[in-house]
Amino acid sequence: MLDGAIRGLIDPVLDRVGARAARAGWGANTVTLVGLVLGLASAGLIALDAPGWALLPLVLSRLADGLDGAIARATRKTDFGGYLDIFCDFVFYGAVPMGFVWTDPGGNGAAGAFLLASFYANGTSFLGFAVLAEKRRMRTAARGVKSLYFTGGLLEGAETIAFFVALCLFPGSFSSLSWAFGTLCFITAGSRVVLAWRVFPSERP
Repeated sequence: MLDGAIRGLIDPVLDRVGARAARAGWGANTVTLVGLVLGLASAGLIALDAPGWALLPLVLSRLADGLDGAIARATRKTDFGGYLDIFCDFVFYGAVPMGFVWTDPGGNGAAGAFLLASFYANGTSFLGFAVLAEKRRMRTAARGVKSLYFTGGLLEGAETIAFFVALCLFPGSFSSLSWAFGTLCFITAGSRVVLAWRVFPSERP
């Protein structure tokens, strides 16, 4: 929901930094992988019951996630780069809740399973729409220039990162926050199904 507005604010800054990083020889895919390593380090710290310490690599991971695209725009975008970026994003999104479940399987297991199932549904709704949008050569830059077609929704990347930060700040509220956020994820996924039904009318039964 907030990604479009936030991208309009941060993209000019990221593009300037990305252009400098590209001139210094940084590669977009390398930055993507660094972001994944930082994200997994954050999940590992959460699993070790140190969610406060996990905040720094978590935030740095997301900065890398924004910077890789800026470097690609300053050099050359590739299909593999876009694929690697979304793959690493989804690995990160799954790793953070898993860290909380590993910390307290008995207390966080049920809510964590519900949250991960909602991520699975939400991710499928997003990627499935992107495949059909590409098939029909649909284009949008509402959330920045992307390799995939990004559909909006109640919950997007910005809300997910804010949710992860809240979990790290209030780890004792993992279950209640996860039940609530997971429910909103399922609503977001459902809204994308309705959008697909409207946008792709030839697929109606």
